[in-house]
Amino acid sequence: MGNLGKDVIEELKNVIKGKTFDAILPPFVFLITNNLLGLYPGIVIAIGASIILGVLRMIKKQSINYALGGTIAVAIASGFVFFSGNANSFFIPRIITSGFLAFVAVLTLAIGRPMAAWASHLFRGWEWEWFLRKDIKPAYREVTILWGFLFLVRMTLQIGVYNRGDLLQSTWINTLLGFPATLTVLTISYIYGIWRLKSLKGPGIDEFRAGKSPPYKGQTKGF
Repeated sequence: MGNLGKDVIEELKNVIKGKTFDAILPPFVFLITNNLLGLYPGIVIAIGASIILGVLRMIKKQSINYALGGTIAVAIASGFVFFSGNANSFFIPRIITSGFLAFVAVLTLAIGRPMAAWASHLFRGWEWEWFLRKDIKPAYREVTILWGFLFLVRMTLQIGVYNRGDLLQSTWINTLLGFPATLTVLTISYIYGIWRLKSLKGPGIDEFRAGKSPPYKGQTKGF
């Protein structure tokens, strides 16, 4: 396996780190318990499952940030179900999230501060000035366009399956459009981003920090 392949796997491991299970389990718990026990027991058990995951992370001395976020998300989704009396409303927050992210992607492109650059800046802590360089920013702008397209398509599909009112179908579609789709897009983003940075011939982050002059070696790892 080439260096790029190893880098991609390493990046994906940093993103996942056990988070996938925390995100996938509660919706399926709700689906099963709703079918077996009814709407409101399903809500209680789904929230309970999220809390248990958080407690397990604490016992294992792992980060509870994602489990805590998942618990809040399940509680909000359960609120939609409780007040609407419709089990399929569990996925309304995900539709709203997809629409919001699509809007943010477009907004950041319009103001010249691409979402992908912000995400990398916050995740890696690289200097913001580096992302704004003319020989760097186009790569992040183009990846943000890809992300915006994903969010828009995801929202459209989520609305379509929600309108059909099939809870099982909604669960599967939202699951597949969650981490699997996100990891696929992140992989594509990483591979394309590294290639694009090299084609732009800008400095790598270490070269930028060192104040080196061209020709640059460019960014070889991390996007």
